[in-house]
Amino acid sequence: MASAVFLATVPLHRDFFDVAVYYGTVDDWVHHGGRIYDYLKPGTHYGFTYPPFAAVAMLPMALVSWPVAVAISLGLSIAASVLLLRWLAGPVVRRAGGRRWFGFTVAGCLFALFEPVRDTFSFGQVNLLLVALVFADARLLATGRGRYAGIGIGLATAVKLTPALFIGYLLVTGRTRQAGRAGATAVAATLLAAVVDLGASRVFWTDALWHTDRIGALGYVSNQSLQGVLARLQPDQPSRAVWLVCAVAVLGLWAYRARAAVRDGDDRTGFALTGLAACLVSPVTWVHHLVWVLPALLVLADTALRARAVSRAPLMICAGLYVLLCSSVVWLWHRPTTDAVAFLGANAYVWITLGLLLVPWSPSGRPRTAPTGDDVTGGAGVTDGAGATR
Repeated sequence: MASAVFLATVPLHRDFFDVAVYYGTVDDWVHHGGRIYDYLKPGTHYGFTYPPFAAVAMLPMALVSWPVAVAISLGLSIAASVLLLRWLAGPVVRRAGGRRWFGFTVAGCLFALFEPVRDTFSFGQVNLLLVALVFADARLLATGRGRYAGIGIGLATAVKLTPALFIGYLLVTGRTRQAGRAGATAVAATLLAAVVDLGASRVFWTDALWHTDRIGALGYVSNQSLQGVLARLQPDQPSRAVWLVCAVAVLGLWAYRARAAVRDGDDRTGFALTGLAACLVSPVTWVHHLVWVLPALLVLADTALRARAVSRAPLMICAGLYVLLCSSVVWLWHRPTTDAVAFLGANAYVWITLGLLLVPWSPSGRPRTAPTGDDVTGGAGVTDGAGATR
């Protein structure tokens, strides 16, 4: 009840802004002969920013009314949320014992209060669907069915480019067949979109992709990426060279830690680290994109709980970070300022994401048990193309 009251009264409601952009784009494209990347939501300068395959996947919107489109958006996000709660929080709830319905209810309330999740629903965003696609592949790898993994990551990449780093994760951890399958899926989906609308594909890959101002101002406080930090430091012209150096450093750390995690049989940490790194290096990471941070918080908390001697410090840290990520604290500094405190506060979610990438997550305290069909974060090691663990 407390969660429902909070959600109904406290958070900012975004009036399904993004799904309105999707709906208007598809409607203009199908019914009025418009072009995907020319459409702007009336009264704004915001238009469609995803790859053309995303527009193709959204074509069914052209067949329904606006209220139905909103209902479908909410329904898909709810379905993705249920799957993610089962895959990510389910093992923790089952190990805790007691009444599982109560554990899942608590987990669901905590999930719903998380600001990126709230914003994903309120904007009508696709974030939760993409996380579910990626973690469907994580589940396949964790359950010894690696021969089928890669398709979810490929589809997520074709819809939105940020999940492409998970293809890199498959490569750096030795899953070359799965990486190839993911890459082939992304290419096939992209070619399908080119067949449907070659002009839109040409515009996106040669022009629209490179104009980040189409998405919004890089220095806007909602952009909680490394590029956003630099843009707030240098509003007129953020240094691309500095951003590139920072991004390469983050990717180097991520690759090292991801490989180490998988060598320790801790694939769940590898996937969580990849989500963090993707948020940091993406030129634009709006607050609602930070749904990728939630698996990292769950993994860190679960690792502490599964240790031989439960350590309260990591659990308290996770709780504190979770509260901050529910608080909308960065919006206190939504107006540009050069004050040092404001700079720290306006980039709070970046510091949290970077801190989670840096903190050591030792899997040594958890038991080395074989993964089960219900444990997407089980202790599966590196799998080869046939799905065998090695």
